Amino acid sequence: MLQIYCGDGKGKTTAAVGLCVRAAGAGMRVCFAQFMKGGESGELVPLGSLQNVTIMRPERNFGFFKNLSEQEKLSLSEIHNSLLQRAFSGEFEMIILDEFNCAYSYNLLDRELAKSLILNSPEKEIILTGREPAEVFLERADYISEIKCVKHPYQKGISARKGIEF
Repeated sequence: MLQIYCGDGKGKTTAAVGLCVRAAGAGMRVCFAQFMKGGESGELVPLGSLQNVTIMRPERNFGFFKNLSEQEKLSLSEIHNSLLQRAFSGEFEMIILDEFNCAYSYNLLDRELAKSLILNSPEKEIILTGREPAEVFLERADYISEIKCVKHPYQKGISARKGIEF
């Protein structure tokens, strides 16, 4: 089945992490692939200690899309395509593509490859997170959970906090 966690609220990755823990605890082999993220993040330590979980992500943080050079966009696209191919290598029962929707909407991956892998992978549980998922995935999704921001400390100028937002 295809699951999507989307919206402008906090908690999309957190929801996917919870599902990852549940699946690993049930003996499923899980790929937790992060797109657009390469910096420190608190969920990586406990997920990395789980026997059935493989974490895949860029080795470095590229920062926000608006600040990327054309060369950085090309490099990040290559990394994202590699993540997709490794995630769908056949060894995983659950594939979590964290911040996939962002990478897809910004053309930071091969869209045709992504559509083919996601829409033609039977007997896999696939989870996509991030804002504004593409219509092609919304139409095929079995679950869609939209997380809405009602209030956030960032609106008061408070930066992301370790252990809470990352």
